[in-house]
Amino acid sequence: MDDDMRQSETLFQIGEDLYGISVDELNSRLSVLKGEIKRIELELAKKTADLSAADLLFKPKS
Repeated sequence: MDDDMRQSETLFQIGEDLYGISVDELNSRLSVLKGEIKRIELELAKKTADLSAADLLFKPKS
């Protein structure tokens, strides 16, 4: 999925007023946000593993 497609699916902003939004729409938003959290967590895990590997490789030998 490319950035344009991802942005077009997200027609809401973080922090906006939720008063007039239906239960179905709130559930939909929650699903989108949970998916994004999972995507970020996976990327964070990859980057953390990369940093750990780099630390081991470039760690000064004592």
